[in-house]
Amino acid sequence: MARTAMLSRRIALSSLLSAAALPASAATGTPFPSFLSDMRAEARNAGISTATIDRAFAGLAPNQKVIDKDRHQPESTMTWARYRALVITDKRIADGRNAYAAHRALLAQVRDRFAVDPRVIAAIWGVESGFGAVQGDYRVIESLATLAWDGRRAALFKGELIAALKILDHGDISPAKMLGSYAGAMGQPQFMPSSYLRYAVDFQGTGRRDIWSSTPDVLGSIANYLAQSGWRAERAWGQQVVVPQGTETAGKRSVADWAKAGVRPLAGRWAEPPEAPAAIITPDGPSGDAFATFANFAAIRRYNASDYYAAAVGLIGDQVVA
Repeated sequence: MARTAMLSRRIALSSLLSAAALPASAATGTPFPSFLSDMRAEARNAGISTATIDRAFAGLAPNQKVIDKDRHQPESTMTWARYRALVITDKRIADGRNAYAAHRALLAQVRDRFAVDPRVIAAIWGVESGFGAVQGDYRVIESLATLAWDGRRAALFKGELIAALKILDHGDISPAKMLGSYAGAMGQPQFMPSSYLRYAVDFQGTGRRDIWSSTPDVLGSIANYLAQSGWRAERAWGQQVVVPQGTETAGKRSVADWAKAGVRPLAGRWAEPPEAPAAIITPDGPSGDAFATFANFAAIRRYNASDYYAAAVGLIGDQVVA
C-alpha cells in the first residue's frame, strides 16, 4: 500500500512537472491542455461525436511555425502593378489553358448546374492553388487549434475549429488528410472550414465533399460559392478601360454615361449593354490601370475581398479562354 501511495505521488509529481513545461497562450495565459478541454466541451455541445474529437485532438500540440507566420505577416503595401506582374504570369495563363482544355466537358457540366462562367472558375482555381498543385501542407486541425489558443483572433479561429470538426464528423476527410494553409484555408479552392460547410458540394456523387483530390468537387464548389455570392449568368465581370484625365470616377453610372464622359474600353467594345451599371476602379491611382467593373466583380470579391484579386481573376479568365 505504501508502494502504491509512493507511485501515486510520483505520477502526480510527474503530471505537475509536465503541465508546468507546457506552453501557455501569450494572450490569455491558458495552458494548451486546458484550452483543448474547453474546446472538447464546446465541440460536444455542437453535436460532434466524442470519437471524432478524440481522433482530431490525439497528440495535438501548438505549432510554433503557425504562430510565427500569423504574427509576422508582411504589411500590405504592394502596388497593383506589382501584384499583376506576380499573379498574372505567362505560366499561369499557359497552365490555365491546359487545365481548361483538359476539363472542358466537366466545366460545361458545372456551368449548366450553377450558371457560372467556366473562365472565372478556372481562374480562381489557378490563383488559389495553381490548379491543384499547391494546397498547403499544414494539418488544419493543428493550425486552427494553435491560432484559437494563441488568442489574437480567438473567436474567429474557435469557430473555424468547430466547423472543421463538423467536417470530420461528417466523414468527408480524415484529420491526417485535412491539409491546407497555416491559417486553415483548405484544399484546392482554399476554403476556410466555415466556407466549406456553406459552399462545398459533392459534384462527383461519392457521398463526400472532397475539395482536396476530386476535380469535380473542386470546380463545383468554386462555382457554388460564386452562384451563392450573386453571380449573374451571361454577364461580364469587368474590363480594362481608358479614362480621360480629370474624369470624376466616384460612384456608379450606366455604361452609356461613362461613355459620354469619354471612358472607353482599352480593347474591343463595351462588355455590358448601355444601361448596365458600372463602377470605375483605379487600383494604382489615375495614372495606372483603370477598370470598369460590373455586378459579377462583386461576386468575385466575396470570394476574396480585394479589388486586386477580383481584377486578376477576371483578367486571367479572359486570357485562359481568349
